[in-house]
Amino acid sequence: MLAGCVTAPYPTAVLPSYGASVTLDPARQSIIQTAYVFASPGSMAGRPWEAAQAISEAEFLAVELNYGQRWIEMSPLVKQAFVQARPEWRGALGIDLAAPPQAVIDAFTLLRLAYGAQDAAAAAAALQPPLFTPGGAATIARLADLPPLPRTAWAASMAQDEMWRMQNQGSRGDDWE
Repeated sequence: MLAGCVTAPYPTAVLPSYGASVTLDPARQSIIQTAYVFASPGSMAGRPWEAAQAISEAEFLAVELNYGQRWIEMSPLVKQAFVQARPEWRGALGIDLAAPPQAVIDAFTLLRLAYGAQDAAAAAAALQPPLFTPGGAATIARLADLPPLPRTAWAASMAQDEMWRMQNQGSRGDDWE
């Protein structure tokens, strides 16, 4: 009888902390950043590490907006928009549709760290099958020439509009500082 009362744990996703001296709100920063970069995908052309960051932030937001308590007041349409956009960005990059969001974030974090260390081999090694198909250099090439992702851009824009609406109405105001 108790088995029916047990609920599956909800997914979690965390963006890496780079030890900055200033504490930033990762959700707020991700909303602002994704709204900007997916509205102008050409800004990431030739910069696979930036595209990897943007996709990591979208993966994070697909989880955070749906399960983070501070986003209860956010429109369910916005929350669902990121979930519906996920197959778009995953399809464009050959990311396994069933992959846990944190695994994608972790792989892209390794890619970004490898680029920072100017280690092309480590960057390619971070993106291996079965998580990424075809993986390695081919996935990096897709990141460097990310196509327009209209569903993703729409979700990010809606999230930013909704975040500003919530802030202007004083919703959960203690979280905005």
